[in-house]
Amino acid sequence: MAKTSGLGDALFLTGNDLSGDITAIGNVGGGPATLDVTSIDKSAMERIGGVRDGRLECTSWFDPATSHPVLSALPTTDVQAMYCRGTTLGNPAANLVAKQVNYDGTRGNDGSFTFAVSLQGNAYGLEWGTLLTAGKRTDTAATNGTSVDLTTVSTSFGAQAHLQLFAFTGTDVTIKIQDSADNSTFADVTGLAFTAITGTTPQAQRIATGSTATIRRYVRAITVTTGGFTSCTFAVSFTRNDVATSF
Repeated sequence: MAKTSGLGDALFLTGNDLSGDITAIGNVGGGPATLDVTSIDKSAMERIGGVRDGRLECTSWFDPATSHPVLSALPTTDVQAMYCRGTTLGNPAANLVAKQVNYDGTRGNDGSFTFAVSLQGNAYGLEWGTLLTAGKRTDTAATNGTSVDLTTVSTSFGAQAHLQLFAFTGTDVTIKIQDSADNSTFADVTGLAFTAITGTTPQAQRIATGSTATIRRYVRAITVTTGGFTSCTFAVSFTRNDVATSF
């Protein structure tokens, strides 16, 4: 694939689209801590993996109508972030369940007013995934989304999915992940149905399969309903594990 820039990206935080106020992403990182297990009979360092972690840092402009009410709240409960590297179906997205630890403002001599925000992972670490929506998607009825080709036939190490819900009008909607071996016959993936939406927005959810679940080559996000809805705007990111993974 060709190299790309960071143009046209998006940042969602617990169902809020902050993309228009974010001027820079400072750090999107994660992975296991390294544990030093070097013994006295070695001439070089030995390390093994420890607990998983994650972090996402960004700089925001001061916007009293959009970003400021969200970021200044500094909730003690978890927030969920989704950084989209472009907003095309199938693009990479970094997801993080985190604590927001700061909202530090700086007023520059040139008159600029920006805020530094740091999100520190809580429980799961950073999870890179694939967008199953083209950035934000709006369904006005139950819809089978366009599938994404994960290229490998299947894996048997489970998967995770992240949902950002921006707006909803109606009685109920459930957003689910389906997979297929041939891009024709799809079936629900056990464990990958988000909790039904019944009107509370904005919000975010993280769900996961069992650690040995088989995930087939093609995946898609669908919406279903029992009572009906007229509009649902959301984004979904999907992570298929290529190796055994525990949290």
